[in-house]
Amino acid sequence: MAKQPLLILCCCFISGIILREHLFTGQKLSLFLLCLSAFTLLSWFSRNIGIIKLRKYFTAIFCVLLGIVLHGYNLSQPALPHIAPQGTYLFKLTEKLNSNEKNRRFEVIIYTDQSSFGSVLSVPRSLPELSYGHYYQARLYINRVEEPEHNYQFNYARYLSRKDIYYQSYLPQDYRVAKRKDLSFAETIKQKRLDVLQQIDSTRMSPRSREFLKGIILADRTEMDRQTVSDFTKTGLVHILAISGSHIVIIFGLVYLLLMNISPPGYRRTAITASLLFIWAFAIFIDYGNSVVRSCIMISVYYIYVLLQRKTDLLHSMALAAWIILFTDTHQLFDVGFQLSFVAVFGIFWLNQPILKYLPRQDTFMKRILANTFSITMAAQIATLPLVLYYFHQFSAISVIANLIVVPLSNILIIFSLGMTVLIGLTIVPDFILYFYDRFILLVLDLIHLLSELDGAMMYNVPVSLPEIVLMCAGIYFLRFLIKKPVLKNFVRIGLIAIVFTAVHETLDFLYRRKSEALVHTFFREQYFSVKEKDRITFWIHENSDRDRVQKYIIDPYLTSRRAISYEVKILPMNAASIEYGGKIYRLKTGN
Repeated sequence: MAKQPLLILCCCFISGIILREHLFTGQKLSLFLLCLSAFTLLSWFSRNIGIIKLRKYFTAIFCVLLGIVLHGYNLSQPALPHIAPQGTYLFKLTEKLNSNEKNRRFEVIIYTDQSSFGSVLSVPRSLPELSYGHYYQARLYINRVEEPEHNYQFNYARYLSRKDIYYQSYLPQDYRVAKRKDLSFAETIKQKRLDVLQQIDSTRMSPRSREFLKGIILADRTEMDRQTVSDFTKTGLVHILAISGSHIVIIFGLVYLLLMNISPPGYRRTAITASLLFIWAFAIFIDYGNSVVRSCIMISVYYIYVLLQRKTDLLHSMALAAWIILFTDTHQLFDVGFQLSFVAVFGIFWLNQPILKYLPRQDTFMKRILANTFSITMAAQIATLPLVLYYFHQFSAISVIANLIVVPLSNILIIFSLGMTVLIGLTIVPDFILYFYDRFILLVLDLIHLLSELDGAMMYNVPVSLPEIVLMCAGIYFLRFLIKKPVLKNFVRIGLIAIVFTAVHETLDFLYRRKSEALVHTFFREQYFSVKEKDRITFWIHENSDRDRVQKYIIDPYLTSRRAISYEVKILPMNAASIEYGGKIYRLKTGN
C-alpha cells in the first residue's frame, strides 16, 4: 500500500460495490455495515502499537464497507406511482436517444397529478422532433420495463433502473406544445447544442458527413445510418465516433498550444488552467456524457499534479479519477464505457513501454509518431480484449491495421470537425469549406468501409465466460514480464495460463453441447420457439417476423450463451398459436 495507496483503496471500494450488487441485500445490513465502517476509522485515533500496525488493513476494510453502503443507497428503488396504461400526460425532454427506422427515441419526465417519473419515449418520425424549450401534452401508451425472461438476453430493465427510469412509453399521434419559461441553465445549454445540431442538418453536406460531424464532436449518433456504424464496428474504430479520452486530449492540446503561442513566456500554468476550463466547458456543452466527464476528470487530475508541481503518476491520477466518479455515482462501475476507459489507460501504462522497446529506433519525429501510435494501439487493444469479448462477443481481426491507418488521421479529423462545428454554429462557414470537408469525410468513410469488407474482418458470437475472462486478464498481466524479459520462467507462466484457459474453454463447450432444452423467446409483442438437442439448434419464427431483428436480439445472443455455432430456422404455420414438443404444449403470440 506504500507505493500505490490510492489505487489499492480504490480497488477495495470497487470490491465493496461489487459485493453489494451481487451478494449483500437489505437496508438493515447496510446500516450495520455503516456502523462497522465508522468503527474501523477509530484505528486512526488509537495510539496502540498493535492497532497502528493494522491501520492500513482497517482502512482497506473501511473502503470495502463504504462501497457496500454507498451502492446500497444508490440501489434503493423509489416508490413508483400507479400509472394508467393509456392516458393524456404532460411531459418534457431530458435526453435524446438513438433512433430506429420507425421512431425517434427520447428520455422524458412525465408528470401526473401527484408526482413525476422518467420514461423512454418513442415518437414516430413523421412528427416534429422534440426540444428542451417546450412542454408537451399528448395521449401516451405507458408500460413498465420488464426484466428479461432468459439469462442470455440483455437486461434493459436493469440498465434503465441505474438511470432511475422504470417505464417506457409510446406517442402514436400529434401532441400539443407550450413554450417553457422555467428552463434551467443545464437545459438552456442542452437546447443550444440541439440548435447547433439542427444547423448542421440544414447545411448542404451529404447526410453521412453531417451525421459523422455530429457524432465526432457533439456526441450525437442518434441518426447515424447502420452502415456507417457497422463499418466502424467491424474495423474496431468505434472509439473515434465516441467522444473519449483521445478527443479530449487532442482538444486540450490544441487549446494549450494556441495559448502558449499567443501568451508571453512564463504563462504555462495559466495556459494549462485555461485549457482545463475549456475542455470542461466543452463537456458541459455536449451534454456532459459519461465518457466525456471521465476523460475530463482524468486529464484534470493529471494536470493538477503538474500545477501543484508534484510528480505526476498515471496510476495515482487514474485511481483518484475513479474515486471521484464512483463516489458521485456507484452505478458508473457497471457502465461498459467506464470499464473500457480505465482498462485501456491501465493497458497503456502496463504494456506501452515494453512494446515500444521492440520497435525500430525512433530517431525522427515521424518515426516517433508511428511507433507510439502502434505501441499505444496495441497496448490498449490487448488490455481491452477480454472486456470486448465478454460484453460484445465479437472481435475485429483487422482493428490494429485499421487503427494504424486511421488513428493518425484522427487528429486532423477532430480538429477539422471542431472548427467546422464552431463555424456552423456562428453561421459564417463558407460554401467551399463545407464542400472540402464533405469530400474529405466521405473519402475517410469510404476508406473505413473498404477495410470493413476485408475477408474475416469481424469474428461474431465468440462465447466467453467469466472464468475465461479472469484467465485472459492474468495472461495479460504476465505478458508484460514476458515482453520485457523473454526467459523460460515467463514463457512457462504464459504457457500454464494458456493450458488452463484451453481446459476451461473445452470443458464448458463439452457441458453445453450435452445440454438439451426447449424455450419460448419473447421479443416485444412476438414470441418464437427454439429447440436445442445437444449441439443441434432449431428456431421457429413467424413468416412476417423481422428476420434481421430476430437474428440480432434472439438468435445470436442465444447461440453465444449456449456456445453453439450451427443452427437452422423454420417458419411457423400461419397464425400458429402454439407448438407441441416433447409431450408439452408451448403457447405463442404474435405482434398482430
